[in-house]
Amino acid sequence: MDDGLGGLDLLDGAAVRRWCRLAADALGGVRHDLDALNVFPVPDGDTGTNLHFTALGAADAVAGAPPGAPAAEVWRALARGALLGARGNSGVILSQVLRGLADRLADGPADGAGLVAALAHAAGLARRSVEHPVDGTILSVLAAAATAAAATPPPARLPAVVRAAAGGAREALRATPAQLDVLAAAGVVDAGAAGLCVVLDALAAVVTDEYPERYEVPGRLPAAPAAEPAPPAPRGPGYEVMYLLDAADAAVPRLRETLDGLGDSLVVVGGDGLWNVHVHVDDAGAAIEAGLAAGRPHRIRVTSLHAPPPDEDDRPHSGRAVVAVTAAGGLAALFESCGARVVRREPGAVPPLAVLAEAILAAGDEVAVLPNEPEVLALAEAAAERARDAGARIAVVPTKASVQGIAALAVHDPLRRFGEDVIAMTRAAGATRFAHLQVAAQEAVTSAGLCRPGDVLGLIDGDVALIESGQLPAARRVLDRLLSGGGELVTLIGGAHADDALVASVEKYLREQHPDVEVGVYDGGQVLYPLLIGVE
Repeated sequence: MDDGLGGLDLLDGAAVRRWCRLAADALGGVRHDLDALNVFPVPDGDTGTNLHFTALGAADAVAGAPPGAPAAEVWRALARGALLGARGNSGVILSQVLRGLADRLADGPADGAGLVAALAHAAGLARRSVEHPVDGTILSVLAAAATAAAATPPPARLPAVVRAAAGGAREALRATPAQLDVLAAAGVVDAGAAGLCVVLDALAAVVTDEYPERYEVPGRLPAAPAAEPAPPAPRGPGYEVMYLLDAADAAVPRLRETLDGLGDSLVVVGGDGLWNVHVHVDDAGAAIEAGLAAGRPHRIRVTSLHAPPPDEDDRPHSGRAVVAVTAAGGLAALFESCGARVVRREPGAVPPLAVLAEAILAAGDEVAVLPNEPEVLALAEAAAERARDAGARIAVVPTKASVQGIAALAVHDPLRRFGEDVIAMTRAAGATRFAHLQVAAQEAVTSAGLCRPGDVLGLIDGDVALIESGQLPAARRVLDRLLSGGGELVTLIGGAHADDALVASVEKYLREQHPDVEVGVYDGGQVLYPLLIGVE
């Protein structure tokens, strides 16, 4: 039967890639509009930002899948990327929505009927992930999308199902103020639900090949009239705590029970040993300790939910910045692409104190400094002290390797309070083990034995751990040692004097021997080290 609709009949791998990137871009375009709607569960104005970063995590993971990878592999990359990149209450729920879709569409038919089943599964999975689900939120709008999709008349081709789901979500979004008093009082729809509508609209655009000029985010509505002045809202928990957790599935129910007793807005998503935990609490330490009791928490983020004191972030600022020190041109470009200001040094030397201090002062009045070498650390502290004398707020993040600096920049968030941002960067750097290869220039006695000119040394955390005759065998042994203690992300930075195809060979080795880790590859151009390695 011809239903008169063009478009795709199946969500293949290429379509999933396009959807992920379009959804991330669309959420980025409406990020501030969504932030302005954010009043529930706390009015911290970051729902759009969190959804955008979550979608970026999914899109980047999908982009990293090999070209021509089967659709199942792309769907699984999407789910894992969203889980690892999820931020905030709504972002964590969105990651569970994407996981629910991947559960059904990775191995089943990704056609209209398959999407109907996947949306129903995702709606149930997302609701179960929230300890105390509330209507008038992303959960009820997702349920409405699933219901509308299921009501699509036969033959229920994919374009018709997607349009029905997106339309049902938009209709449910308009009803959210009537379901949740805090939304009605503020005159807004739910921000997380509005973001979900954008994600579904992006999916409809990819399936139907009909792209809107803009993605709609409703503005403020007339606020509900109050019979008498509303009493001030009670002050909620002080901190948002998030972390990834390596833990057996059986340990999660007890963790939920513990965290539910500590605070609210509890969402735990994931499975198969990897979880993303989100909760609002007054005792951030207790929430982290609960994770330690259940398994291995990592990528820990603690964010204040209340306005900063006036003597800190409410004062005028000339700018927040990160200054990174490096010798290599490729590394300088990499740091700059991540938003840092770079101070170049000569290989094997430190930059002049006056140059570094001047660069820090010129960067802004809140500056995090990444030394990226043990020899630069003391100099960075001295330069920071000079800048503090001029009235700036400076923090030196004790990065001892470039890969630690890159890890710190990956979690840098200028929207956070400065102190919290520095803590997050320091934790990310500290959680990154680092290693590098170095070619011996002369005979010497090392902690791994006698080396001769031309031998390749594998250094882990600054100490010689092994000696090999070639760069590739050394890299393999170093990575095996680093990953023996676990790890989910490996960063490889090739140097100017790396053997031909070294980085490509190492990347292939990782995909064959350690298929569960993500791999990031960069050209650093460093002179002294053929390969820099980071493991998070």
